[in-house]
Amino acid sequence: MRWLAVVLGVLLAGIAVPAQAANILSNPGFESGSLSGWNCSGGSVVSTPVRSGGYALNGAVTSSDYAQCSQTVAVQPNTAYTLSAWVRGSYVYLGVTGGASIWTPSAASYTQLSLSFTTGASQTSARIYVHGWYGQPAYQADDLTLDGPGGSDPGDPTDPPDPGDPPAGLAKHALIGYLHASFANGSGYVRMADVPEQWDIINLAFGEPTSVTSGDIRFNRCPVSECPNVESDADFAAAIKAKQAAGKKVLISIGGANGQVQLTTTAARDAFVSSVSAIIDRYGLDGLDIDFEGHSLYLNAGDTDFRNPTTPVIVNLISALKTLKAKYGANFVLSMAPETFFVQVGYQFYGGSSGGDNRTGSYLPVIHALRDSLTVLHVQDYNSGPVMGLDNQYHTMGGADFHIAMTDMVKAGFPVANTGQTFPGLRDDQIGFGLPAAVSAGNGYTAPAAVHEALDCLVKGQNCGGYSLRGGTSPGFRGLMTWSVNWDHYYNWEFQNSHAPYLDALP
Repeated sequence: MRWLAVVLGVLLAGIAVPAQAANILSNPGFESGSLSGWNCSGGSVVSTPVRSGGYALNGAVTSSDYAQCSQTVAVQPNTAYTLSAWVRGSYVYLGVTGGASIWTPSAASYTQLSLSFTTGASQTSARIYVHGWYGQPAYQADDLTLDGPGGSDPGDPTDPPDPGDPPAGLAKHALIGYLHASFANGSGYVRMADVPEQWDIINLAFGEPTSVTSGDIRFNRCPVSECPNVESDADFAAAIKAKQAAGKKVLISIGGANGQVQLTTTAARDAFVSSVSAIIDRYGLDGLDIDFEGHSLYLNAGDTDFRNPTTPVIVNLISALKTLKAKYGANFVLSMAPETFFVQVGYQFYGGSSGGDNRTGSYLPVIHALRDSLTVLHVQDYNSGPVMGLDNQYHTMGGADFHIAMTDMVKAGFPVANTGQTFPGLRDDQIGFGLPAAVSAGNGYTAPAAVHEALDCLVKGQNCGGYSLRGGTSPGFRGLMTWSVNWDHYYNWEFQNSHAPYLDALP
């Protein structure tokens, strides 16, 4: 039969035999009885419940830590890999940093999660992770597998940043303000160079579309006829660079009350990405603020799952924002400033299912889809009607309890109307809230003492006025946003002078 062996050898010589799949993770089932090979926060090894063997991972989730365990492994470029894990618990996530991820909202017994990904052309390491979610019970994970050929590069021993980590240089507790860069309003024009150093994030208001559905965003400087003291474009750009050199972030804000943006088509989506990129590149900006109001976002009838939206204006916006984040990388700042109607009102009414106003809760799918890229969500706690909180009581703007209840909803998460689904809360470092700078700036002005009372409750658990925080305290609370820097200047910097020292004093 020697001739058969020769023939088979000749035939096989021309066939590329795939590499044998092998689990290249270290200590994949935690059978060492330790976390050896893993970089964990809030993790430990337990002997029960396990899926196989004698040990499993237990992730002790808290209100401020989702108990992530990660491992960086050497991989080969342009190669397909399969990642899987057996998990148990609520809101358990499995993924690859900067790439694919998968999660389960509830697994009463061990359930397998699995995903596939292909490494990049020059990629020699990959960081895989498993974690739970804030405020949920502990989760368990066992028998993790990364199938594919190992690489020769030992990977990055420093463990690269998670895509959900905040951008470098961002103030821990930020004072955030909108600057009327394209119009004067009744408050007058403030030059970029004259914005005081206390402002950590400056949102340029506004980039607006050429038409509601074009997706083509333009940012026009305030004309001299309206703003006699407007600086030149060169001085404006130079002042932005000076702010950035001082550690500040400058963003372009899209929308506003008059800038309706409906990305009804993929062509509008692509125009949005292209035109927004052009604005960011022209001035060297740090990122983007989404201030879609009015009828920009809505949900079509039957679009009832915020985790899997189908309405084009929602789907295309999510796609556009993910594209921009991917283009500019980890330090791209992404913020959102929805009204309560589009977020917290979703607790009672969800547009695609309620049969009422189809805009209620319509920011929820956008926030959820971008939660790993979102730097800060500062809901407008103004120009709002009464809103039901998690205590099932209505709260009215202008007092500490409104800010406490509304912010707690974002931190704790909440059931979405009658959909049977729960919106998971955000990390505390992703959360702020917005206020009018003065009585003339909008309805819902809150006196500084009441704002500090609300912050005492949210950050420290003090002065809650009988309200019980469902999401726990938020020591990483990102900061306060105001409409606007111009109005604060008009009123002799009351907002800045009242709140910057308070934020700076927080640990």
